[in-house]
Amino acid sequence: MITGPTRVASGHPLTSQAALRIMAEGGNAFDGIVAAGFTAAVAEPALTSLGGGGFLLARTSSGQEILFDFFSDTPGRQHPDPPASPHFFTVTVQFASSPQNFNIGLGSVAVPGNLKGFLQVHARLGRLPLATVLAPAVEAAREGVVINDSQAHFLKLLRPIMTMTEAGRRLFAPDGNYIGAGRLFRNPDLAAFLSELPADRGDSLYRGALAHRLAEEMSSGGGLLTSADLAAYRVLERQPLTFTYRGHRLLTNPPPSFGGTLIGATMQLLEFLPLAQVDWGSSQHLRGLAAALVAIDQNRERLIGEDGIPGRNWLTAAGREISRTFCRGTTHISVADGLGNFAAMTTSNGEGSGYIVPGTGIMLNNMMGEDDLHPEGFHTSPPGRRVASMMAPTLLVGTSGVELVTGSGGSKRIRTAIPQVISNIIDFGQPVAEAVSRPRLHWDGAMLQVEAGFPELGLQALRDSWPVNEWPGLDVYFGGVHTIVAEQAGGDPRRGGSAGQGVQG
Repeated sequence: MITGPTRVASGHPLTSQAALRIMAEGGNAFDGIVAAGFTAAVAEPALTSLGGGGFLLARTSSGQEILFDFFSDTPGRQHPDPPASPHFFTVTVQFASSPQNFNIGLGSVAVPGNLKGFLQVHARLGRLPLATVLAPAVEAAREGVVINDSQAHFLKLLRPIMTMTEAGRRLFAPDGNYIGAGRLFRNPDLAAFLSELPADRGDSLYRGALAHRLAEEMSSGGGLLTSADLAAYRVLERQPLTFTYRGHRLLTNPPPSFGGTLIGATMQLLEFLPLAQVDWGSSQHLRGLAAALVAIDQNRERLIGEDGIPGRNWLTAAGREISRTFCRGTTHISVADGLGNFAAMTTSNGEGSGYIVPGTGIMLNNMMGEDDLHPEGFHTSPPGRRVASMMAPTLLVGTSGVELVTGSGGSKRIRTAIPQVISNIIDFGQPVAEAVSRPRLHWDGAMLQVEAGFPELGLQALRDSWPVNEWPGLDVYFGGVHTIVAEQAGGDPRRGGSAGQGVQG
C-alpha cells in the first residue's frame, strides 16, 4: 500500500509543486489534485483548460471509491436556429512520424466540465478553503510561467489553433511573436477569473452574464453551445469499473466512456501470457503485446457494452489465440497523500477549439471534433448527451491497499499506453520511472506505430507479422502516463513529466 510522504506525478513541475504545496499546508490528496488541476490549466495550456473535460478517480482513506465524471456534454439545447454548417474545419498536426487531423472552430465546442468538476471534487472531499487551493494557480497566471521545452513543443504543434482568433493571438503572441521556450507566459484574465471563484463558484460561466455572452457569440459565429447547455451541465458520480490483473483489483473509468473497458480488456488478455517468464522487449513479449492490442482494436465494438465488462467466452478464445502468438515467439495527474487518500485525474481540452471565452483567458475544447469520440459521425448525437471518452484514470489495489495510481493523455493511445506501463511494473518489476520511460507500441488500425528503443530481435518479430512504422525516439503521440507506485513517482518524459515528494501538513 502507498503510505508515507505525499507524492505527485504530473505533466509539469509547477503542477506537481502546487499539489505538494497544498498538502504541506494541511490539505489532503483531493485538495492537492484540485490545486494541481487549476495550475495545469495555466502551466500546460496546450494540454488542458478549464474549458475542457475530464475524470477523477478517488479512493478515500475510509475505502470509498468514486469516479467523478466531468467530461463534456453534446451542445445544442434550446438552440433557436442550429446552423446547417457549423463553424468547423480541419487542421493537420505533424507528429514526428505520423500526421493527424483535428477539427476545430466554434462548432467543435462541447459543454465544458473541468471547472465544475474541480469545484465539486473540492466541495465533496477537500478540507482546505477554496481560496487556499486556488492560490498556486492564481500566482502562476498573474506572475507568469516560463515555457519549458516540452510545452514549447506542444504549443508549436498547435499554433494554428492557439492563434485562430485575435484573443488567442493576444494571449499566445502578445508582442507579435508566437510564444516559445524560455518566454514568460502570463494569463492575467485567468488570474482575475480564478480570484473570483471562491465567491462566484463558477456561476458566471454556467448561469450568469458570462454564460449569456458566450452563448451569443456562439450563435452569431456558427457554434452550437447555448446558455441552456451551460445551465443544465452536471458532474456525475459513478462507481468505478473493476477488473482483476494478476491478483490485483484494477479500478478505472466506467461506461458511457469506453477507455476503461478497453484498458481492462487489454489487461485481461495480457493475463493469458506468462510475461514474467520472458525478457522485456523479447520476441515473445512484443508479439504477445502486439497481438493483444490488435485483438482489442478489431473487436472494439463487441467489447463496449452497457456494463463495460467484456464477455468471458470472447476473452477466453482471444486469450488462447494470443497465447499461441506468444509462444511463436490527454494531461494526467496522480496524487497520494500521507493520510491514505489517492486521486488520479485525467483532463483534456482536446486540441482546443481556438475560441477563448471573453475576459477569462479560457480556451474552450474541441470535443465535438474528435473523430474517435464520435464513431457515428460528427454532430449526430442529440444535445445533452455525455460524450464518451478514452480517458481512464486508474488505480491498482492489492491485498494491502492501493499499490498504483496512473492515467494518461494521448487520445486513442491512452488505451494502449496505460496497459503497457502497468505490465512493465507488475510483470517485469521495473521501477516506475523506468516503466513510464520505456518505448511503447500502438496499433492504429492499419499498422503498428513503434517507438525507438526496443531490442532488434523483438522488432524483427513485429516486422514479420504486421506492418510497422518505426519512430526516431519517444514522442508525445504515445501518451503521458504519470504514475505513482509505492514510494516512487514517475512523470512521463513524453509530456514534460514531473514527479515529486513532500511532507503531509
